[in-house]
Amino acid sequence: MDFLNTAEPVKAPVVRNLPAAEKPSLIGLSREDMGRALAEKGVPERQVKMRVSQLWHWLYVRGVSDFDDMTNVSKDMREMLKTHFTVARPEIVEEQVSSDGTRKWLLRFPPRGAGRPVEIETVYIPEEGRGTLCISSQVGCTLTCSFCHTGTQKLVRNLTAEEILSQLLLARDRLGDFPDRDTPAGAIVPAEGRKVSNIVMMGMGEPLYNFESVKTALLIATDGDGLSLSKRRVTLSTSGIVPEIYRTGSEIGVMLAISLHAVRDELRDMLVPINKKYPLKDLLEACRAYPSLSNARRITFEYVMLKDVNDSLEDAKLLVQLLKGIPAKINLIPFNPWPGTNYQCSDWEQIERFADFINQAGYASPIRTPRGRDILAACGQLKSESERMRKVERMAFEAMMIAGHGEDD
Repeated sequence: MDFLNTAEPVKAPVVRNLPAAEKPSLIGLSREDMGRALAEKGVPERQVKMRVSQLWHWLYVRGVSDFDDMTNVSKDMREMLKTHFTVARPEIVEEQVSSDGTRKWLLRFPPRGAGRPVEIETVYIPEEGRGTLCISSQVGCTLTCSFCHTGTQKLVRNLTAEEILSQLLLARDRLGDFPDRDTPAGAIVPAEGRKVSNIVMMGMGEPLYNFESVKTALLIATDGDGLSLSKRRVTLSTSGIVPEIYRTGSEIGVMLAISLHAVRDELRDMLVPINKKYPLKDLLEACRAYPSLSNARRITFEYVMLKDVNDSLEDAKLLVQLLKGIPAKINLIPFNPWPGTNYQCSDWEQIERFADFINQAGYASPIRTPRGRDILAACGQLKSESERMRKVERMAFEAMMIAGHGEDD
């Protein structure tokens, strides 16, 4: 039964029914924007708030991707919605499942100015007591970090809030993480609770160069009346766009991860060129100012271990000095070489010595270990279909970057 059957009918202009790809999506709109979109299509002002609440529930609590499944919405209203809007999921080009439960989806989105359809990768890592989803924010990247394979692909375009959020909705669909949905037979997921309990903005692109879309998507993902993820379980990873780090703290409030990788400006200028604009002093000042830092809300610093480049004990000492006073966790990531790179992974014994020094200084310093080598994906190595690496080269680095982020509440 429709909640508003006695209200005045929707008065929408008659228009041709556009193909789904050409219709605007209701996914990724704030409540205010969704209300304006409905009003523009003839929903009476007195109905707008209720209609938004209905749609919000169906989209983000029930996980519906077809207006016909919205059973408490009148047929006339559903027909109007189908005429003007879509809530469809993105096209899945490929879905791969590793023997350890790691999943990777290659998703295709419309061109939206790119000249051709674009593709991005979304990766799911099941862990002990949690399931973490790695979400992309851009197609390509502008940062050209010298050790990063994705950095060799030019930026094609930003993803919209809808496209960012749709990665989460699709993953929850495929894992049976909405009410009345079945988990795929044999899937490796957390034994109880949500299948997707944590998300990391750590896929293709620099999230803070697409701030507004990322902000909108994450605020919807953490909205208590919808997807309702805890902000302590959402981690945004950045290479260090300092002004937007301040904005992230005040406007989004999720956990923060910094792609650090060097403790001296001259080296970081080479490894992470954005350091030339926002050097270590400014970056760490922004980190110290990040709101609500505590031992329960630490900043994660990512540190890729590069042989004879950044892996000496002197580097470890400088790292401890740099982070003094910042509640922090340091993820040490063995470098996963890709064709054409001049870097090598640090020797395992050296990585352990580095980690031991940091641990003794009082910082948690897990060493991320390879997983999912039998499927294709990799953080820092996400590239288009024609440029993909061999399967054995890829998934390990992605899993090492994704795992362990966010709190357990």
